[in-house]
Amino acid sequence: MSRLLISLPVAASLVAAFAPAVYASTLNVQLSADIRSSQPGVNRDAITDSVMLNVVEGLVAADEGGVIKPMLASDWTVSDDGTVYTFSLRDDVVFHNGAPMTAEEVKWTWDTSLSTPEHSCTTFFDGSRGSAIESVEILDPLTVEFTLSEPNALFLTYMAQSQCASNGILHPDSFNEDGTWNSPIATGPFVFGEWLRGESITLEKFEDYAITGEEIDGYGGRKDVLVDDVKLIVVPDNASAVAALRSGNLHVLPYLPPSEASELRADPNFTLVAAPHGGLITFLFQTEDAIMSKVEMRRAVAHALDIPEIVAAVTYGLGVPNPSLVSVGSAFHTELHDQGFEYDPEMAATLLAEAGYDGEEIVIQTNRRSAISYDAAVIAQAMLQASGINATIEVLEWATQLDRFNSGNYQAMAFNYSNRADPVLAYSAVLASKEDRANAIWDNPEAIALLDNLLQTSEPAERQALFDQLHEKFIEDVPLLMLANGMDVGVSSANVEGYRTWQGFARLWGVSLNE
Repeated sequence: MSRLLISLPVAASLVAAFAPAVYASTLNVQLSADIRSSQPGVNRDAITDSVMLNVVEGLVAADEGGVIKPMLASDWTVSDDGTVYTFSLRDDVVFHNGAPMTAEEVKWTWDTSLSTPEHSCTTFFDGSRGSAIESVEILDPLTVEFTLSEPNALFLTYMAQSQCASNGILHPDSFNEDGTWNSPIATGPFVFGEWLRGESITLEKFEDYAITGEEIDGYGGRKDVLVDDVKLIVVPDNASAVAALRSGNLHVLPYLPPSEASELRADPNFTLVAAPHGGLITFLFQTEDAIMSKVEMRRAVAHALDIPEIVAAVTYGLGVPNPSLVSVGSAFHTELHDQGFEYDPEMAATLLAEAGYDGEEIVIQTNRRSAISYDAAVIAQAMLQASGINATIEVLEWATQLDRFNSGNYQAMAFNYSNRADPVLAYSAVLASKEDRANAIWDNPEAIALLDNLLQTSEPAERQALFDQLHEKFIEDVPLLMLANGMDVGVSSANVEGYRTWQGFARLWGVSLNE
């Protein structure tokens, strides 16, 4: 194997992380910050989740379209009343310490996480959101039964969500004898290796990993590890990371701002990967404002904006316009969800007249922390002014804008929502009674009833019909404008094959290094 030479001085931590020399069987990946914890679901953030999801696995996982599929479970059944889920476990799975995975470890893991108040997903299963796990029982060594206090159509979705590190099943030896946390002993394709805090983390190929599935599929499917190990190196400065990529000291930069990534697009030495996820890039309206309460006014704004041009500009040509709250990658995004508002200044003028608009000021709030939100606000202001709308911009500190958002104190706002893995979570973020929730955007009783129905069904055809009806009402009411889904942009060197992001996280399986 050829040796990678270190010739470019970058951050001291980067140099230290590369000593001794790194070989071609090691995939070097940037971390913009160190992980917060190695305990899944505890003291987590997005970077921590992205690392841990290569180490741990849950009973179920979301596929490429967000549909829940088996992972450590081979299948499951649900009782007629929707309160009992019985999971059959795969019989070929072993932990990183060689012990077989059984129902005993599944029950132990869930009992432990549910009794850990600081676990980030406790509130999804303790009754805070309507339904609680009442018990987890072992029926036999490969069968485990979950009993809920009431039906919950999102139970499996909550199980699979990334912020819980997919509720990864752990071996009890992950804890020390005194009950303190040690290190994750899980079932994923990588073993959690050496962690040099503030410098690097090594993930080692799990030689006894039980392959399942025919192809990579979301956070499920086939997980072939094609390198000996992965070294995740903490390099907070993107300029240093790009320099290390050029020198060969890094192979993958998982997350770069579109403006920086686009500069590398034409370079044959790099491969740029841009993938939308379930986040929302939006233009919000306060429908209780005297001016914006008029649907004709909101429609006028919609027709005054060339949304494809805005998306192309703010994402440097990497984004995909999406007028729907159902993400473009969702299995529920059909041609119907491509229906939105076309750029039509003449229609905008007609609607302004119908709204009785007389040149009143429309203030668009934004912040500089999010380049996409700021740029979208600036471009939208110019387009609105060109259509005769007196639009101005108010640039706020992010914390101030968030306070305004949460209190509903705005006329219009360029605002991004974080990743929502399932479309029902995207609708839940914006749709509610404003009397009950001040940061609700869309207050329509009929739409709220449709959302309630969605929260009570897991049947795909029923969900599709409800999502379709919601989108039609969404376009009719125009409580906000969807511009596009959030996007992750990564760059890899030319000798890397198979690197892809999904739903905002770096998948390190299926990735190989060529000499």
